[in-house]
Amino acid sequence: MSCFGSFRDELVPGAANAVNVCLAIERGERVALIADDPSKEVAASIEAALREAGATADCVFIERVAKRPLTAAPAEILASLERADAGILCVQPQQGELGSRMTIVQTVERRRIRYAHMVGVTPEIMMQGMRADYRLVDRLSTRLCERMREAQSLRVETAAGTSLKASFDPALSWIKTSGLISTRYWSNLPAGEVFTTPASVDGRFVCNGTAGDYFGPKYGDLSATPLTLEIRHGRLASAQCARADLEQEFWDYCHTDENSDRVGELAFGTNLALQDMIGILLQDEKIPGVHLAFGDPYGSQTGADWKSRTHVDVLTRDCDVWIDDDQVIRKGEYLLDRLGL
Repeated sequence: MSCFGSFRDELVPGAANAVNVCLAIERGERVALIADDPSKEVAASIEAALREAGATADCVFIERVAKRPLTAAPAEILASLERADAGILCVQPQQGELGSRMTIVQTVERRRIRYAHMVGVTPEIMMQGMRADYRLVDRLSTRLCERMREAQSLRVETAAGTSLKASFDPALSWIKTSGLISTRYWSNLPAGEVFTTPASVDGRFVCNGTAGDYFGPKYGDLSATPLTLEIRHGRLASAQCARADLEQEFWDYCHTDENSDRVGELAFGTNLALQDMIGILLQDEKIPGVHLAFGDPYGSQTGADWKSRTHVDVLTRDCDVWIDDDQVIRKGEYLLDRLGL
């Protein structure tokens, strides 16, 4: 009997991709499968794929063990991860829950288990981004990592007004989360991202796509009311938006602590199966292009020596991107020949 109920047949290919390709689950392994009520159909499809693979699903239904929003990671969730060979989190983000998710990730990183972070996952995403050819996504991601380790600068321009330059510290790592998950690096699913902590970012970033953490579910697609962000020396200098409530709330969020206004992440989206944003960060940040995040730099992966209690991504549409002086993305499409692909 399923822990999470029934699911549509259309979810099967994405669930099988997650279990067999991305996590490479083997027969006899124990997998912590953690989900909330809005994500239960996705979780049910993954549970079935785990059973088909001969694995044991150690299920935790969040609403049955704790009240939402989570003020801390429930003991039942942490216990399931402590005894697991791999873990999967299927959950919809709620305001104030970032700290509990950080605790979950810390447990995963300490134990070095394979882990899929599916925050915001929907059936639609399972039928889109989770059907990608992740071996091809991995080839592109690997090539970008190799190129960026030698790069001096990056430039991003969009017709909507984004115009910024970034520089990099060779001591900080470029990380790929291409969907092929290892014990060294956990990954969001759907995957397709290459990121680092930049040394500096200067210019204007127009968020006319999706914003991260709880801003996505609360404010949706920002194409009609873009959030224009001025960045100086890697820190947020101003935020402007036709929606005064969003402008003020984003500004306040980015001043939660001393590093909340700092660009902690610069990332390429590398999921070639995706074309249009759907208003859900989990998938939208994987669309070909470049995006930023303010706050925590995931220092355990990049090597950055600072931290923040917050982390919020901002996305822009239809990027033109240059690595040094070589254009590699034109209006949101990779020039694959420029990358030797």
